[in-house]
Amino acid sequence: MAEYGLVGDFLQLGGDPASHRVVAAMSGGVDSSVVGAVLHRAGYDVVGMTLQLYDHGEAIHRKGACCAGQDIHDARRVADAMGFAHYVLDYESRFKQAVMDDFADTYLAGATPIPCVRCNQTVKFADLLETARQLGADALATGHYIRRDMSGNRAGLKRAADPGKDQSYFLFATTHEQLDFLRFPLGHLSKDQTRELAEAFGLGVAHKPDSQDICFVPDGDYASVVKKLRPEAARPGEIVHADGRVLGEHEGVIHYTVGQRRGLGVATGEPLYVIRLDADAAQVIVGPREALDVTRIALSEVNWLGEGDLADADGLAIGVKVRSTRPPSPATLEVGDDGVFVLLADGEQGVAPGQACVFYSDGDHERVLGGGWIRATR
Repeated sequence: MAEYGLVGDFLQLGGDPASHRVVAAMSGGVDSSVVGAVLHRAGYDVVGMTLQLYDHGEAIHRKGACCAGQDIHDARRVADAMGFAHYVLDYESRFKQAVMDDFADTYLAGATPIPCVRCNQTVKFADLLETARQLGADALATGHYIRRDMSGNRAGLKRAADPGKDQSYFLFATTHEQLDFLRFPLGHLSKDQTRELAEAFGLGVAHKPDSQDICFVPDGDYASVVKKLRPEAARPGEIVHADGRVLGEHEGVIHYTVGQRRGLGVATGEPLYVIRLDADAAQVIVGPREALDVTRIALSEVNWLGEGDLADADGLAIGVKVRSTRPPSPATLEVGDDGVFVLLADGEQGVAPGQACVFYSDGDHERVLGGGWIRATR
């Protein structure tokens, strides 16, 4: 643990670790399992908590998911092997309301949701955090790859040391108040180092594959999940070219996302992309690749983690990510009476309403300054 910087007061709680109760959020994967093991070995009073978020009867036979079936068993087995308490909390109804229903409604509105952000924002960093407080814990620790940083007297966020594992895009909505209570012990490590720790502790999950899919979407079939949650979702309509030509018909806008090229069901001799979804008119608007170019993004539900107030950030040069897999690109923040906007210096393609736009410090892009949900583009 000393080799990996996990000695001393690495949680920044002060005093004797044994005097601090810490809740470890354990999904059953290697990352959160190592967090629980590290905290226990460091002497903290660890309580492992696993959330049952959806029907594990369906998911127990499926690899690449989290928070159900085998994963609950794996989390309990790690806690038992290390010798600390472990509890499973049934959050199925809350998860359906805050995450799954939002997922379906966002698709029905013609937008593209990110349920993992909503899950962090509501179930994990709100409900679970409050449960941890009620247990008398001094912190909630997770296996996310991101760094918590103290700037002055306020806790902030920095991107993970391992850029390939950085999860800052999915944590932009974390508030200062939540960061006062949250800890991310793995943010300075690489995934290989985490697995080495798991092996050193003798954890059975040391070589368990990472979760890949959205946990409640079997086989990546988003449309079938939306139709199950919202039977009225399969509303047919027209596929319309940006120039006004009707090119064909579709079986529901939920089958399409902005930037999509394959599977459009029309052939015109030119490459076509989905450039916009009009849920009210049940239209899928397609056009050439250049029609995807976006230079201005309107945001909603903005969370600000930068210095001072958000209103003071008008005109601030920042880096932004509009997709989790893309590097930050140069932009300018625009804050006014009519809302918060991002002006992209070089433009971006495939920017979809419903996705996140995350702010980073200009230049090095190391500090996370917050972000918001994309509500419209131009």
